[in-house]
Amino acid sequence: MSHDNNQGACSHHIVNQLSVSDHVRDVVSKCSQSLCALTVLRCHGMNDEALRQVYKAVVIAKLLYASLAWWCIRRQQTKCFEAFIRRGIRLGLYQADDPTTTQLADNNDDNLFSSLLTNVLKQLLPDKTNYQSATMNK
Repeated sequence: MSHDNNQGACSHHIVNQLSVSDHVRDVVSKCSQSLCALTVLRCHGMNDEALRQVYKAVVIAKLLYASLAWWCIRRQQTKCFEAFIRRGIRLGLYQADDPTTTQLADNNDDNLFSSLLTNVLKQLLPDKTNYQSATMNK
């Protein structure tokens, strides 16, 4: 950050080198670590259903965290996530008929929009008026 004295006010400039591909690489690396932990849990006798639930709760959640902010920016980056899901399928941690990361991200987007409509916009819009009963009373 820097302070710009020429403008007479604080002007902050943030230089950030984080790119979407850096984010994807970091997420896939963290998910790989989680896969190693799941393999250890399997070796210690955790059943397949429990492993699948942990995979969805940890790995899928990591893959999709903040996806609404960046998902549409780089669709080609999602190929890395899809490849990671295929790896989970090969390991028996994810079912082939479970949703893809693209489907899950689209679902998250729809859920956010629906939530905005029902919670935020509801407060901003005027109350509903029953126009039919108002015209019948005249």
